[in-house]
Amino acid sequence: MIGLRRFAGIAAIALMSFSSAATAESLADTLVAAYRHSALIEQNRAVLRAADEDVAAAIAQLRPVVQWTASHTVTRSENLLGYTTARSTSLQIGAQMTLYDWGRSQLAIDSAKEQVLATRQGLVAVEQDILLAAAVAFFDIKQATERVALQQNSVEVLTRERQAAQDRFDVGEITVTDVALADAQLAETQAGLASAQGDLQIAREGYLAATGRFPDRLDAPPPLPRLPASVDEARAIGQRNHPLISQAQRQAAAAELGVAAAAAERNPTFTGNIGAGVTRSPQNQFGGTGEYDNRNSASVGLELNQTIYSGGRLPAQHRRAMAVRDQQRANLLNVARQISQQVGESWANIDVARAQIGAIDEQIAAAQQAYNGVREEAALGARTTLDVLDAEQSLLEARADKITAEANLQLAHYQLLAAMGRLTVEHLNLGIPTYDPSQYYNAVRDAPYTSKQGESLDRVLRAIGRN
Repeated sequence: MIGLRRFAGIAAIALMSFSSAATAESLADTLVAAYRHSALIEQNRAVLRAADEDVAAAIAQLRPVVQWTASHTVTRSENLLGYTTARSTSLQIGAQMTLYDWGRSQLAIDSAKEQVLATRQGLVAVEQDILLAAAVAFFDIKQATERVALQQNSVEVLTRERQAAQDRFDVGEITVTDVALADAQLAETQAGLASAQGDLQIAREGYLAATGRFPDRLDAPPPLPRLPASVDEARAIGQRNHPLISQAQRQAAAAELGVAAAAAERNPTFTGNIGAGVTRSPQNQFGGTGEYDNRNSASVGLELNQTIYSGGRLPAQHRRAMAVRDQQRANLLNVARQISQQVGESWANIDVARAQIGAIDEQIAAAQQAYNGVREEAALGARTTLDVLDAEQSLLEARADKITAEANLQLAHYQLLAAMGRLTVEHLNLGIPTYDPSQYYNAVRDAPYTSKQGESLDRVLRAIGRN
C-alpha cells in the first residue's frame, strides 16, 4: 500500500511538471500573441483600406456621373383677374463624363496607387514595432525573474551570515558592530529584493500590454538569430528591406506625381453630357378643365473649358506640390540615414554585450573564489564580518550584471533584425496566417458599387455602433 501511494505521488509530481512545461510561453508564443492582440495593427489596416478606396475614387473620376432631379413648383401671382396659382412638376435625368483631361485623372490614379504601396510598407513597419515591443517585454520578464531569484538567494545567504555573526557575538568572538554590519547588509539586500519584485511586476504589466495576457512561465530564449557577415552587409540589407525606407520611396514617387498633377490643372477639360426630362403643368392656370400639358425634353452636349485666371491659386498649388516633393526627397534621405544608424548601433550593442559577458564570467569566477576564501579566513579570525559582506556583495553585483548583459545581447539581436527589416511574421516563420493587403484592394480598385468585403465591413461598423 505504501509503495502504491509513493508511486502515485511520483506520478502526480511528474504530471504537474509536464503540465507546467506545456503551459510555458516561448518567445515565438509571445510574438504571435502580440501580433494577434495589437489594436495598432488593426488601426493601420483600416488606414490601408482607406487608401485603397482613394484609388477607387480616383478611377471613378473617369466614369460617367448619372444624376436625377425631381421638382415641384407652386407659384402664386396677382393680376387683373385676382390671384392665380401655377403648378409645375418636372423630372430630369442626366449623365456627364470627362472625355479627356490631358492626363490629369490618370496622374491622380497613379498617385493614389503610390500612396497605397506606401501605406502597405507603413503597416509592415508597425508590425515590426509590435513584434519588437513583444520581444522587449519577453526579455524584461526573463531579466526581472532572474534578478528576483538572485536577490532571494542573496537574502537567504545573508540571513545565514547574520545568524552566524550573532552566534559568534554570543561567544565573544566579534563585537556588536559586526552584527550591526550584517543587519545592515541583510536589510539592504531585502530592499533590493523588494525592488526586483517591483520591477518584475512592472515587466508583467508591460507583457500584458503587449500580448493581452500575463505570462505563467517563460521558456528559455531560443538560439540567437544568425547575423550577416559584417555590419556593412547588415546596412545594405537594411537599405533594401526596411519598410520605412520603402515607404519613403513610395511617398517621394507620389510627390513627384503630385507636381505633374498640379501642372496639369492648367490644362483644358473636355466633357460630354446627355439628359432627358419631362415637365407636367396644367393647361389652364386659372383652374379651367383640369387638363395637363406634358413637355418632354432631351439634350446632348459637349463642353471644353479651361481656367484662364485663378487669382494665383493654381500657381500656388504647383509651388506647394514642388515643396512637398522636396520634403519627401529629404525625408527619404533622412530615413535612410536613420536606418543605417540603427543597424550600426544594434551591431555595436551586440559586440559590447558579448565582450561584457566574457569579462563578467571572469569577474564572477574571481569573485566566487574571493568570497569562498574570505569566508574561510573569517572563520579562522583573519577576516572581519565586513570583509565577508563586501565579498558577497561583489559576487551579487557581478551576477546581476551578467543577467543584464545576457538580456541586452538577446534584445540587440532582435533590434538588429528590426533595423534590417526582417522582424516580421513571415521572416521569423511564426506559422500563423497574416493579413493580405491586396485582398481588399483587388475588391475595390475598380470602384464597384458594392463588394463582399465592403458589406462585411459595414456589418462590423454597425455592430460597433450598437455596442
